[in-house]
Amino acid sequence: MECKLAVSMMHDYLDDDLPELQQRELKEHLLSCTGCRAKFKELEQTDMLMFSLMHQTPVASEDLVGRIMNSLPKPKKERAFITWIKRHPALTAASVFIFVMLMSSVTFWNQDRQLVVRGTDLDQVVIKGDTVIVPSGKIISGDLTVENGKTQVYGEVNGNVTVIDGSLYQASTAHISGQVKSIDQAVSWLWYKVTNMFSEVAYR
Repeated sequence: MECKLAVSMMHDYLDDDLPELQQRELKEHLLSCTGCRAKFKELEQTDMLMFSLMHQTPVASEDLVGRIMNSLPKPKKERAFITWIKRHPALTAASVFIFVMLMSSVTFWNQDRQLVVRGTDLDQVVIKGDTVIVPSGKIISGDLTVENGKTQVYGEVNGNVTVIDGSLYQASTAHISGQVKSIDQAVSWLWYKVTNMFSEVAYR
């Protein structure tokens, strides 16, 4: 047997794919050829090493694990207010709602400077520019509310008179059976809006 053929048969032999007859021929050749015997021994050791590597689970040393863990970025600590929000979602939602409502109300208060007149008997009043007049001899049955304007009462109001961000003049002939409210500051105006809103919701 030639050495070249013997070497090619060695691989099949180590893979257990060599027929029995050729196995015997190879063994006979190895007994007589020192070079092929050495080559076969190297192949056999390599094959054993590959087998052990393929069937062994690599285990990282504790030192290597420690170095890898130390090189990883540290997890960020959660801020206290985020933790509080997560623990109180309903209270957070209510706070956000109130905050948005207050901000929108304040913005609305700053922007809306148009004269607004509300009441149940408005055909008895006279409006001249930004002035709302209750003429002498006229009777208003119910409340009268004036925003962003001047109010002059000469007649009679059988209810409350509320003036928001404006002025009120009561003549000596005026008669107001209810309360007279004058709201000029943003906080008072806001409180009036909030209480008025809840009153409207309650009576719907």
